[in-house]
Amino acid sequence: MRQVNFVVIFVICLALVLFGIENTEPAVIHIVEGTNLQAPLSIELLLAMGLGAILAWVFSVWNQLQNLLESGKELQSRDVRIQELEQDVQRYKVELEEQQRLLPASQPETQDAEVTEIFAK
Repeated sequence: MRQVNFVVIFVICLALVLFGIENTEPAVIHIVEGTNLQAPLSIELLLAMGLGAILAWVFSVWNQLQNLLESGKELQSRDVRIQELEQDVQRYKVELEEQQRLLPASQPETQDAEVTEIFAK
C-alpha cells in the first residue's frame, strides 16, 4: 500500500512540475477593487489548489469531530440503557428468589410413593 501511495504522490508532483514549466505567463488577480496581484499562472493555480486542499482537510476534520461527538452521545445513552437493564435483572432475581421461598416445600420421595400406593388401591 505504501508503494501505491508513493506512486500516486510522485505522479501528482510530477504533473505539478510539468504544469508549472508550461504555464509561466504572468496573470493578474483582482482581489478587491483597486488591489491587483500579478504572478505566473502556474503559481496562482497551485495556490488555489493548495487552498482548496486545506479547506477539504479542515472540512474532513470538522466532519470527524462531529461524528466523534455523536458517537459519544450514543455511547452514553447505551451505558444508561445497560444500567437500566442490569437493575431490571437484579430486581427480577430478587422477585424470583421471593417466589421460590413462597413455593411449598417438596415432600420426600418416600411419602410420594406412599401416596401413589394409596391411590392405586
